[in-house]
This record gives sequence, structure tokens and C-alpha cells, in this order.
Amino acid sequence: MRIETKLPKVGTTIFTVMSQLAVQHKAVNLGQGFPDFDGPELLREALNRAMHEGKNQYAPMMGVPKLREQIARKTEALYGRAVSADSEVTVTSGATEALFCAIAAVVRPGESVIVLDPCYDSYEPAIELNGGRAIHVPLDDETFAVDWQRVNEAVAPGTRAILINTPHNPCGAVFSAADLDALAEIARRHDLVVISDEVYEHIIFDGLAHQSVLRHPELAERSFVISSFGKTYHCTGWKIGYCVAPAALSVEFRKVHQYVTFCTFAPAQWALAETIERMPEHYLGLPAFYQARRDHFRSLLAATPFRLLPVSGAYFQIVDYSAISDRDDMSFCEWLTREIGVAAIPVSAFYETPPESKLIRFCFAKSDATLAAAAERLNAIKAP
Repeated sequence: MRIETKLPKVGTTIFTVMSQLAVQHKAVNLGQGFPDFDGPELLREALNRAMHEGKNQYAPMMGVPKLREQIARKTEALYGRAVSADSEVTVTSGATEALFCAIAAVVRPGESVIVLDPCYDSYEPAIELNGGRAIHVPLDDETFAVDWQRVNEAVAPGTRAILINTPHNPCGAVFSAADLDALAEIARRHDLVVISDEVYEHIIFDGLAHQSVLRHPELAERSFVISSFGKTYHCTGWKIGYCVAPAALSVEFRKVHQYVTFCTFAPAQWALAETIERMPEHYLGLPAFYQARRDHFRSLLAATPFRLLPVSGAYFQIVDYSAISDRDDMSFCEWLTREIGVAAIPVSAFYETPPESKLIRFCFAKSDATLAAAAERLNAIKAP
């Protein structure tokens, strides 16, 4: 039987490759972005209770009403945007599903979507599977700031949408209010849909405020805004996210969602609704919680030959290893895993055309013991 791949550029994701290598060499895994600690006890107790109360059948396609109501209330409280729980909030089986559904809802064959490199590796395959083409616009090599003039120049006939990510994976950069204004001007000029990946919305540092597109009335009217309970509640394995979008966009989004997963694990939706309502201090405290981990990890690496780039949000630390090796970043990560016993992610995996810089990504969403074990091994590395 002849099989022609629809994704000729795609293999096994770098996260799977590096995690498997970490297991093989018994390395400390700072590669794949997941916490190695549990979420709130209240959340786990609520999940158990929901299952024992019989909330185990299909949830409504758009999500359990109580959870959508809590999302709507949180959205208004944090970003000043009143949204309808019934017509503008959809619960999904993870943020990756939400991203796929948003892209599938609006991108037609032959159209293009602007993405900002480095970018998460699911973006381009989702665009291509829907007959579209990704137009890659690189961020600044050092600061990872957006050159909005370059973005504007990249818009071509048939460009349908722009996909943004703040706080940013892998680099930890965050948008400012000025970035939202610049994005709005371009979206207005070219009539673009905005797909905003905000899964790290609660993980932002140094007193900064997360600049969700929901804060910007003009952008909110043309945007899919996607977030992740897995990132917020340290339960990435639950794979539960959500999308906030105007009613007209949500109608199209739900048309796709109902044929991708239809609905999402019901007991967890009830548990999350209860936890948001009863424990708002959890998500409100995440900036301080993760900033402490960021600062601790950076102090542990201070004496190593790695050059640490600034981190304003998310839970990843980009480091420059050029003082250690001339290897490309994939070879360096393989060496680091095999010989040093610490797994990381090569930043080139997030680019269409990687820059010459030598950068890798560590995840610091780990326990103190895990970070200490990794740092002990990394501190053994000496510059040549």
C-alpha cells in the first residue's frame, strides 16, 4: 500500500526524543516542560470526589457549565473583559487541541499564518494539516523581542491569521502593552485573526502584568485566546485547556472541537471548577512561586560557564553554551545527557531557520532536589 505523508518535515517531537534519552542514560530531565511535583491537594481531593459522585459520563461538548462560569469570572477579574460562559468559553483536551481547533476553524487551503520564531512545534503541523502555510518571522536573537515592522512586511495576499505566544516558550519573553497596540494595528490593517497562546498566563515575573490580548478590546474581538490548566495547576498529564473567543469565532471553533475530542474528561472539569472558586490564591500566587524557582536555579548555575539569558515569564531558562563547546545544539544536548547526566532541549527545534547562536532550554519547574541534582552535574562542566 502506498502511503504519502501529509507531514514530510515532521518526525518524533524533540521532547519525546530527549525524554527517552534521559531515561536511557539516567539523566536528570530538565528537557520536557512538566513539573515533578503535584498540584493543590484540594484539586486532587475534588477529582476523587467528583468520580465517586458519579460525574463520569460525557461532559457537555463545550465544557461543564460551572467550569466555564469560573473561567469567565476569572477572565473578567484579571483582564477586565466580560465574556459569556455560554457562547465564548470552550473547554478542550489540552491547549494543543485548542490551538489545532482554532487553526482548523479559520485557515483554508492556500492561506498562510504568521508565526514568530522560535515557536512551539505544534503550530506549523496544524497549519499544514489544514492546507495552510506558516510564514516564519524571527524574533530578536538576544532579547526575543518582536520586530513589528518585519511582521507587517511578512503579511502576504492570503494571510489569514497571526499566532502569538506570551509568556513565551522557549525563551521566557513577554509582551508589553505597546506590543498589543502594534499587533492590533497590523491585525486591523490586514484583517487578520489572532490566535494567542497564553498557556503560561499566570507565570510572569518581576512585578510585570500579563498582557493578554483580552485586555485590548480591539484585539479581543478578533482573537482566539488559549490557556492551560495543566500549566496553572501542575497537572500537565490531565490535558485540559480552554479557549476564550468572541461568539462568532467560538461557533466555528466548536464545529471543529466536537469532531476532534467532542468533550473533555468530566471529573477533572468539576474538580477544576471547585478549585478555581475556592482557591484563587493558587493562581494568584504562581508568579512568586515560580520566580523563586527561577532565581534559585539561576543562582545554582551562576558559577557554570553557561551564560544565562533573561527570563520574564514561563518556566524555562535559556542558556548560551558557546563558552563550553562548538557543537550544534542537538549534538550538545545529546552529549550533555550522555556524559553529564542532564537533559535539555535544543532551541533550534523551535525554528524554521535557526540562528548561529548556541542556545539550549532548561525547565526549572522542578523540585529543589531535582534542581540541586542537575546543578551538581552542570557545575562539573568546565570551559576549555
